Amino acid sequence: MKSQTKHWKLYPPAPRLHLDAGPEHPVLAQVLYNRGVRVQADMAAFLAGNHAVKENPYRLKGMVEAVQRLLQAIDSRQTICVYGDFDADGVTATALLVTALQTAGARVGPYIPHRVDEGYGLNLEAIEAIAAKGAKVIITVDCGIRSVAEVARAVELGLDVIVTDHHSIGPIMPPALAVINPKRADNPDTFDGLAGVGVAYRLAQGILRAISERDESPLSKAQVEEIETDLLDLVAIGTVADMLPLVGENRSLVQRGLIQLNRTQRPGLLALYAVAAVQPGTVDTTTIGFRIAPRINAAGRLDSAALAYKLLRTTDPAEAAELAQELEALNQRRRTLTEEVSAQAEAQLTPQIAGDAPLYLVSGPDFLSGIVGLVAGRLTDRLYRPTLVIEEGAEESRGSARSIQEFHITAALDEISHLLVRHGGHHMAAGFTLRSERLAEFRTAITAIAHRELSAYDGDLRPTLLVDAELPLVDVNWGLTHQLARLEPTGQGNPTPTFLFPNCRVRDHRTVGKGQHLKLTLSTGKGAEVMDAIAFGLGEWAGELKPGIRVDLVGQIGVNEWNNEKRLQVVVEDMRLAEK
Repeated sequence: MKSQTKHWKLYPPAPRLHLDAGPEHPVLAQVLYNRGVRVQADMAAFLAGNHAVKENPYRLKGMVEAVQRLLQAIDSRQTICVYGDFDADGVTATALLVTALQTAGARVGPYIPHRVDEGYGLNLEAIEAIAAKGAKVIITVDCGIRSVAEVARAVELGLDVIVTDHHSIGPIMPPALAVINPKRADNPDTFDGLAGVGVAYRLAQGILRAISERDESPLSKAQVEEIETDLLDLVAIGTVADMLPLVGENRSLVQRGLIQLNRTQRPGLLALYAVAAVQPGTVDTTTIGFRIAPRINAAGRLDSAALAYKLLRTTDPAEAAELAQELEALNQRRRTLTEEVSAQAEAQLTPQIAGDAPLYLVSGPDFLSGIVGLVAGRLTDRLYRPTLVIEEGAEESRGSARSIQEFHITAALDEISHLLVRHGGHHMAAGFTLRSERLAEFRTAITAIAHRELSAYDGDLRPTLLVDAELPLVDVNWGLTHQLARLEPTGQGNPTPTFLFPNCRVRDHRTVGKGQHLKLTLSTGKGAEVMDAIAFGLGEWAGELKPGIRVDLVGQIGVNEWNNEKRLQVVVEDMRLAEK
């Protein structure tokens, strides 16, 4: 008999005082309570989207020093280099900061390392080249926080370095003129969930506002406010693409950024919409995550991220159309390569799965470094184990790791950093480089850490579904759906509300998608009224069901649009037979 594949964890009911405190629908109030929004004023601010709208960039340590140095560089016509990263967060951060600095009157240019030739983060050869070209200031975006030796070398060469990053801070901070990172322990009560592009945006705000406050400034405060608004489309793309929590400052930034994305006049974005079949006016976080970000990322994964940077910066519609077509071709190739590498990785995993390994590690010389993160993510999602996928090189090997909630992958890599050339990341994702001759030693060490950290689960590692509330199917209606839509934008940290729909009677069912998925017709409890449900990846349940059987479903309320008709449906994540 089939059973649920995930742990179901139901939030406790909110106190009646909370549910009755405001005009919100009680189900919406419960979801807000689950998200930690429990004071009436905070609830109103959250739903209105005016969380920290007027953010103060100077709350971030290092901002004063950074702005002062950049003003000096602008005044003396010194060259500034914005050193970025090749993913969507890094590319948008680079485009944003170069745009802002040029608007402020700076001599500035970008540098984005090549993923295959140079790898992630600052590297010594690039620093030497930047210094040789006459730059006096390097600003890192979305990287640099662990580049201690590289920053030290830049200082030796006479460069002033401003590090802006959001990744976890190592035991030693780089010896930069200024380090702006929301995760700094000495930041006074600041939001620490900003993306790399979010930190870059704060620096852009700092420099633009400082320019506007000068006597005879070329920019008025009104112009600066307009420029800041125009840059929010890039902030939204980078923040959603990097899967940062959409709460606090990020919620405000992305909410306003989505408005900009839906009315954008950037030729590059309009061309990207065209190749990705995106209708202006319909862009939401799902559009960013599944249509926009993958195409921007494709450039850095398979070629040079400079292609995506040019697309975001161009003012020529003809050039934009050409660049967008190139990105689309790269994205199609990325899909093909991901399938090929995934198949090879699956073959290596068979003995590891059979041996009940706590962590999976696969490697190969043909595993392109630009693809390994995608493959690791796919395997982790399917198997729910920390997964490392490594491209083996002649001298150095580069890998990407994706993890689960129970295992902090970057902390594990910190523990064995003596085996690595470089590494960095977050709780659930990391990148790393190591000498190829140490690969076997690395496998043994990282597996031992996983054994130690995960042994308490006794092999019962399954994803946990956080369930906001129990919701009878009879209570699902358009009124509730419109109320829950006030939670948008949803994503990391503010997920789409998930409900337990108990004791649903199945009227009919069939498989779709070559037997992989399950389509259900359910009785709502209102006479003959029915509601559809779609259960992706649960096609195996078809043999367990028959008309009249009752099931418990966990999932979200969705909208199915067909032939210009919209109908509510349940999007099922997991299911079980209901208790009799």
